[in-house]
Amino acid sequence: MDLIASDLPRAGDTSIAMPSAVAAVSAFSADLFASLARSKEGNVVCSPYSVAVALGATVQGASGATAAQMLDVLHSTDAGALADGLNAIDAALAARPTRLPGRNGGEPQHVQLASANSLCGQRGMTWEQPFLDVLARDFGTGMRVVDYGQTEAARNAINAWVCEQTQTRIPELIAAGVLDGDTRLTLVNAIYFKAPWQKPFEPWMTREAPFHRLDGSMVSTQLMDGPTGDRFARGPGWVAADLPYAGGELAMALVVPDAGRFAEVEESLTGELLVDLLTGLQPAPVQIGLPRWTDRTQVELNDALGELGMPIAFTNGADFSAMTTQEWLKIKAVVHEGFIAVDEAGTEAAAATAVTAVRMSLPSRPPLSVVADRPFLYVIHDRPTGIPLFIGRVLEPTAG
Repeated sequence: MDLIASDLPRAGDTSIAMPSAVAAVSAFSADLFASLARSKEGNVVCSPYSVAVALGATVQGASGATAAQMLDVLHSTDAGALADGLNAIDAALAARPTRLPGRNGGEPQHVQLASANSLCGQRGMTWEQPFLDVLARDFGTGMRVVDYGQTEAARNAINAWVCEQTQTRIPELIAAGVLDGDTRLTLVNAIYFKAPWQKPFEPWMTREAPFHRLDGSMVSTQLMDGPTGDRFARGPGWVAADLPYAGGELAMALVVPDAGRFAEVEESLTGELLVDLLTGLQPAPVQIGLPRWTDRTQVELNDALGELGMPIAFTNGADFSAMTTQEWLKIKAVVHEGFIAVDEAGTEAAAATAVTAVRMSLPSRPPLSVVADRPFLYVIHDRPTGIPLFIGRVLEPTAG
């Protein structure tokens, strides 16, 4: 595909903007998860970070009330500062070591964490230079040129890119019918994560055990057991443990509400509480009980984002004139897919988000213990920055 790109290099050190961006993404993560939890039954896995990056790039082409609403939903007041902050987060994540010494002198361990952006614009369209500049400077991408008149060819090309970026875990992000001849732009973010636990669960310790559903019934699950947690926290009606991955910079925070208090704890999860949780875990050895599970969530986010406060972007009142003045554009769909697989060795997770725009027609004591034998929440996060990367819940680990 042809590429339209700014000559500007990727921005250098923008770390001064990172704290506000971390707070913004954390608040948006809590908002989006709460919306999905209310609207969907069963397990949920998503990457609000991926959605925030996709919307953060899209808002660079928005103006007026459209931009104001989108920034409000993203808990930001300035599109440029948000772009700088997201760039700093991406740089910090990219700097995480990927090859680590093996355990007990064994084979090296590998951690994969990668996020990438792609834009596919309609052939023949003219795009505003400042928009192309910020894409290059803060999002590391240009505009690939496609012909949406050849809808299936365009859809297949975008899906192939997502499939490659997510190591085949998200093979078809954009379903048939999402794109059409009126589509002018598809902006995509993909994130992929795979890492072994710092202290793997021993398979021989995995046992069949009951998992207590919300309705009081039970299902048999394969419960992994081991002293794998190294940080602990306790709050009103819940306990939490952090399970580090190899290298110790990435971890899964496991939040287990007390029996009968899952809904109360889930509803109390705000951005501020999420930040406090991820920064407030204290060093302590923790005995962990965790079921194996695999899960996938596919969702269109139009309604959720509209309810969170950005309805104009989906209507004929949208203003994306900072993107292009050749035609008036509005967002047709924001689609998202998340995947996670957790076992004794570690975790694999992937997510992708697509924003499609169309022309308008117009110590010595006994170890602490956290056992996830009932519905629980989880957050895969980067410890040094505090950024939540994936967030989800498990109501029934055998459902996947």
